[in-house]
Amino acid sequence: MHAVIRTGGKQYKVEKGDTLKIEKLDKEAGKSIKINDVLMVVDGEKVTVGTPIVKEAHVNAKIESHGRGPKIKIIKFRRRKHHRKQMGHRQAYTEIKITNIAVN
Repeated sequence: MHAVIRTGGKQYKVEKGDTLKIEKLDKEAGKSIKINDVLMVVDGEKVTVGTPIVKEAHVNAKIESHGRGPKIKIIKFRRRKHHRKQMGHRQAYTEIKITNIAVN
């Protein structure tokens, strides 16, 4: 059984036991969360597609850790103008582990 969920403006295909990195959540590590934005559930041959979400379906997950991704360098440069600007960015993420996919 797997599902397609939406969190942080992105969509993820998840199965029980999967570990994935999503946009940062304001919860402590070790807590359980419930994701209600389930877009599709596939259980063997039975496929349930939501309009836009599947009613009475949710995904339970456990927050494993928080972190920040690799540094991305942003450089703006204009030739012959003595203009150069450098910035860096590290995206914050939350690592979760899917514990259950439930459809009532």
